[in-house]
Amino acid sequence: MIKRTDSIIVAVMARALVPLIQLYALYVHFHGHSSPGGGFQGGALLAASILLIRITMSPQSSHEQFPADWGVRMGAIGTLIYAGTGILCLLGGGHFLDYARMIGFSGEAASLRSLGITFIETGVLFAVMGTMVTLFDRIIAEAE
Repeated sequence: MIKRTDSIIVAVMARALVPLIQLYALYVHFHGHSSPGGGFQGGALLAASILLIRITMSPQSSHEQFPADWGVRMGAIGTLIYAGTGILCLLGGGHFLDYARMIGFSGEAASLRSLGITFIETGVLFAVMGTMVTLFDRIIAEAE
């Protein structure tokens, strides 16, 4: 069983770090196609920020900010975004994840590919974040 601390220093530092971690996660996600990073790394950082709240705050307080069932929902949303992007490509007459043929979007092939990659990476971000938070919550629930 994890024992939570009542230290004011830990609580204040966690509350100060969480928004910074989340902001950095979004930076890593949106700059992943031009530098190291992307959806997986951004999702892992977002999950880490939520898990920091889970570890340092009371269970009631942390579940008010991010309820336990949201992890499963986020994972499902990420999977739907990923699959939906592929289906849009199929409906446009291309292959699965052939971003240049996405239906509903117009523009040059290069800009459509960039947009499609951003959609895919966003789906991965949600799936990774949701899965990591759900795994943590389930492991803690079994331990208690």
